[in-house]
Amino acid sequence: MRNILIYATNFPSMKRYVRLVHLWTGLIFGTILALQGLTGTLLSWRHELDRALNPGLLHVAPPAGMQDGAPLRVSPATAQAAFDRLAADARYGRPNMLMFPERAGDVFIAWYRPAPAPTWTQGVTRQVMLDPATLAVTGERNWGEPGLTRALLMPTLFHLHRYLMAGEGGKVVVAIEGVALVLAALSGVIVWWPRMAAAAIRHAFTVRYGGSWPRLSFQLHRTAGFFVAPLFVLSGFSGVQFNKPDWVAPVIRLAGPAAPAGKVLNRSAPAQPRVTPSAALERAQAQFPLARISRLTLPASAKQPYEIRVRQDGELRQGDGATRISVDAGDGSVLRVSDPLRATGAEGLVSTLFPLHTGEAFGLAGRAFISFYGLMPLAFFVTGLVVWMKFRRGKQK
Repeated sequence: MRNILIYATNFPSMKRYVRLVHLWTGLIFGTILALQGLTGTLLSWRHELDRALNPGLLHVAPPAGMQDGAPLRVSPATAQAAFDRLAADARYGRPNMLMFPERAGDVFIAWYRPAPAPTWTQGVTRQVMLDPATLAVTGERNWGEPGLTRALLMPTLFHLHRYLMAGEGGKVVVAIEGVALVLAALSGVIVWWPRMAAAAIRHAFTVRYGGSWPRLSFQLHRTAGFFVAPLFVLSGFSGVQFNKPDWVAPVIRLAGPAAPAGKVLNRSAPAQPRVTPSAALERAQAQFPLARISRLTLPASAKQPYEIRVRQDGELRQGDGATRISVDAGDGSVLRVSDPLRATGAEGLVSTLFPLHTGEAFGLAGRAFISFYGLMPLAFFVTGLVVWMKFRRGKQK
């Protein structure tokens, strides 16, 4: 990177081309990057906002003897009872996934596999909420359905941020946008890079009004861009990895050996008696006795295992955590364990990207910082647009 900077700053023609790349990347992708930043600002507090907007749907009385908001560990027997309750009711049936309450007052969230959707259409998943103490259904909603109602607002912001409300096709666009963000950040640093002289370096960090808003916009854009560029690279790179991991797989592998690719399949014969959800959860809990079970994904076919997620103390990722256990649905054997606390190399790098992207790796302070950082793409788009319009008017004159 240092050699590229030296080459670009020593050859004006090269720097001019880099400046054009930076300009057109910002003009083409600026609006969508600003949208991603603003939605990310709100999504930093998605669960808290969703619960505040929908108390009747996502909040229940805490279990007897527990204080509202206290950490909650759900037993495999309780999860089995919730599963049986829904499976026995013709209005709901067998869910595809069950998300466990994290704290007293939270609900089970049962997910139902959506019908296949066209490439550019956002899929809609049914969610049914269940009181863990009484097993009463508190309500339901369609996750992915666009809307500004209390129930649909936060899901809509999530799907705008992740898919642009355009399903699998939208994921490709967001991945391209991630590449553009990395390109804009790196080209911006090259354009900014001053001569290695004290006066030039001081000038590169100077910000003052001086009676000219375009000049102030330029100086803010230039100086703040130097400090924000590493975060833009991280956000763009992680966004590509979330949506199109194959695009960045060669870079990820530079960190070391990668985890086995592909989905795990049962080793037992399909005709073998199936283990119950509670038995699968017990097998997973035995691997991590002190961890909190957060999610159970049920097999979609006779070949697929149970996929169970738990969160261990010390994980960077909050909420559901990132520890995964695959349990054979036929004989209950543990097929694969993914432990972020012991992950190294490429697997360790991948496990850190999401908590860094959301800021939760640094707790509440990190999430608050990401909320502020989400305003930066809009600020750079506006200041860059002011500078470009001033430049265009100057050329016309």
